[in-house]
Amino acid sequence: MNKIKKGDSVVVLAGKDKGRSGEVLQVMPKEDRAVVRGINMVKRHQRQSQTQEAGIINKEASIHLSNIAIVAKDGKPTRVGFSVVDGKKVRVAKRTGDVIDG
Repeated sequence: MNKIKKGDSVVVLAGKDKGRSGEVLQVMPKEDRAVVRGINMVKRHQRQSQTQEAGIINKEASIHLSNIAIVAKDGKPTRVGFSVVDGKKVRVAKRTGDVIDG
């Protein structure tokens, strides 16, 4: 079970977008990276295809998992731990002790 999943609300801890928050769009566990909506935007040159026009587009680049943290209920970043509740392994926020939905 991963500590950060698709759909989680996260805050950036380091880098050019430090302090900003967004939603996780994709997690790549083998590379230890994630794509977050509106974070780490880069410009890419796009070749014209049937569906897309040619030009320079903005898109999200991946960010390392060590540089993001889940947002707790109080709006601050928290680390994630695991515990067993009702026979199921669930994610728990270290800051508040609350079970993380998902």
